[in-house]
Amino acid sequence: MSDLRASNFKGRTSGSVPDFPDGVTVVSGISTLDSQGVRVAGIVTATTFVGNITGTAATFTGALTYEDVTNVDSTGIVTSRGGVKVGAPTGVGVTIGVDNAGDAIFSGIVTAGTCFKAGSVSGGAFGAGVGVTITGDGNAVFSGITTVTNFEATGTLVEAFSSTTTAYSSSGDLNISNGNLQFCSANLGGTTNTLNIMSTTGINTDLATGQALNVTAITAVNAATAYVNAITIDGQAVTESWVGGSAPSDGGSSGYDTYSFNILKTGSETFICIANQVKGS
Repeated sequence: MSDLRASNFKGRTSGSVPDFPDGVTVVSGISTLDSQGVRVAGIVTATTFVGNITGTAATFTGALTYEDVTNVDSTGIVTSRGGVKVGAPTGVGVTIGVDNAGDAIFSGIVTAGTCFKAGSVSGGAFGAGVGVTITGDGNAVFSGITTVTNFEATGTLVEAFSSTTTAYSSSGDLNISNGNLQFCSANLGGTTNTLNIMSTTGINTDLATGQALNVTAITAVNAATAYVNAITIDGQAVTESWVGGSAPSDGGSSGYDTYSFNILKTGSETFICIANQVKGS
């Protein structure tokens, strides 16, 4: 075998490329060139690459642009700076972070085997600001206001109530942030009583104009001379329209009396209140 040293090889005519039909060993053990292409066992550095890559792994330190990929199999984290779309171009099923970072849009059913949470994420875990938690058993917890156009309950509808052992009196507050149904196991603290309906943020803040709420107060009684005949909202006097045409003038002598108030907001700090008393004795 003889050595051939040359600076370069050129085709017979200008612009042509010489053929090596039997292959060429460029550096023994590193790469070979034949009619099947170039096979490299080590590192390939190229300004431009066109064609297919086969093998077990490839590492790219710059930008990688490719089209018409059938499958992408990653054993680690895949990071996409511009977002991810999954599906046919005319029927994308999933869009993640394409328009706004963190957004995810699904065109079909989203199934979470254990739990779905939405809210504040700190350090990769959900913190105290979680707004929605939906568990696998069908329970849903919302930390804020839930607005629905239509609501249909096929099972038992359960409502929590606020319970106190401190008697309602003329300064008694019904904080409905603890529940719209209020129960007091103590007798009324006075004869004529005014109850203040309020919340942590304020009823005027909680209600928009055109919205309404119902508050029910149940209290123990032991004398007909003790009753509720007025309310205030956020500490401000309102005019009640009592069912029957007039405010209560007595209460039950035993058991429990129930007072209900339908409150309609017609403007800022402006309310209509329909009030009703039902005596237990």
